[in-house]
Amino acid sequence: MTTRPIAFLNARLVDPESGYDGPGALIAEHGKIAAVTHEAGFANLSPDIRQIDCDGAMLAPGLIDLRVKTGEPGSEPKETLKSAARAAAAGGVTSIVVQPDTHPAVDDPSVVDFILRRARDIELVHVYPAGAATKGLAGQQMAEIGLMREAGCVYVTDVDRPIVDSKVMRRLLAYAHGQNLLVAHRPADPWLTAGAAATESEFAGRMGLPSAPAAAEQIMLERDAALVALTGARLLVDQISAACALETLARAKAKGLPMIATASINHLTFNELDIGDYRTFWKLEPPLRAEDDRQALIDAVVSGLVDIVVSAHAPAPAEDKRLPFEEAAPGSIGLETLLPALLALWHEGRAPLLRLIETVTLAPAKAIGLSAGRLALGAPADLVLCDLAAPRVIDAAKLTSKSKNSAFDGRRLQGEVLMTLVDGRVVSEAATADA
Repeated sequence: MTTRPIAFLNARLVDPESGYDGPGALIAEHGKIAAVTHEAGFANLSPDIRQIDCDGAMLAPGLIDLRVKTGEPGSEPKETLKSAARAAAAGGVTSIVVQPDTHPAVDDPSVVDFILRRARDIELVHVYPAGAATKGLAGQQMAEIGLMREAGCVYVTDVDRPIVDSKVMRRLLAYAHGQNLLVAHRPADPWLTAGAAATESEFAGRMGLPSAPAAAEQIMLERDAALVALTGARLLVDQISAACALETLARAKAKGLPMIATASINHLTFNELDIGDYRTFWKLEPPLRAEDDRQALIDAVVSGLVDIVVSAHAPAPAEDKRLPFEEAAPGSIGLETLLPALLALWHEGRAPLLRLIETVTLAPAKAIGLSAGRLALGAPADLVLCDLAAPRVIDAAKLTSKSKNSAFDGRRLQGEVLMTLVDGRVVSEAATADA
């Protein structure tokens, strides 16, 4: 199918690769970026090109979300690959990495192939599978990570289950290093965190919630850093959230260890007090931290200590959330709120726009070896057009995801996605004005 070329005129181009944030125009043609200028438009455009007057709206690379859970295969009522892809497109996310904690787990190349075939059939956003690090996510025996890499998985992880056995973790890292494969691991001491629903604090004690100290994250990260030093493997620290763990990450990076880190938009936005009167939409993994941790995390994103921001999209149906706080399923959907929630840090003056866009475009693209994440000639025409100032009140019931468990329900944000392009195809469009 031939896609009509599109010219975006009078835009605010935000390109993290070149560091440019200013006026410009861009043409998407044949799935690629065919022309870019820092002028407001192009002379003598062909009438065959669709012209869009952006009226100063931001045109940036499409977002790349490295941590997205779905229910497919096995738990489709939570979220299907198609509903996740539609939610991503609505949120300006053009590439998603789906997690392997499905039924069956993505611990075999045949399941990797299934996900890639389903994604091709859906034809919306790019879908990349992450493979399980261990068989059945059980943390005991390494999965066929070499074969899964050949099949198309972009990294391996056991998702929310820490790999407790240090010998297994060392073997995994050593083998992955030989395969040049990224390993993602969420650091959490399992003995300290067992049964916990909150971060250990005066607040958790007052609420009577079982809790674990934030140091549980640091303890496991110290071990992981030592094993990275031993093996030379690339490690993605998954959803770092505690100030004490940031200290460990800083020391590891200062030593030159090949470690990068993600933070979830939830932990950059909320703190433990948002739990309020046992509101289960704010039950997350890792649990929400103190305000000091949140502020430290924002500073780490701005400085580049934390490389990437993720939505940590984790759908859960109402029956799994309408339970006592301790029993409720953790997680929040986030594909459609990632961009406006991230922009809140810019609107508040906490972070430069270029840096924030880098954390969800160029940085994740580099982490998994994609050529996207930039506004350059010949780059993929994966783009998002966003009205930075448009006010929004998030209504979880109106979000595209099959599950409606949004921690941002009722929150006032600014930033509306006007159009999303994947390989030059319009996959989502709101109210845009043709010139």
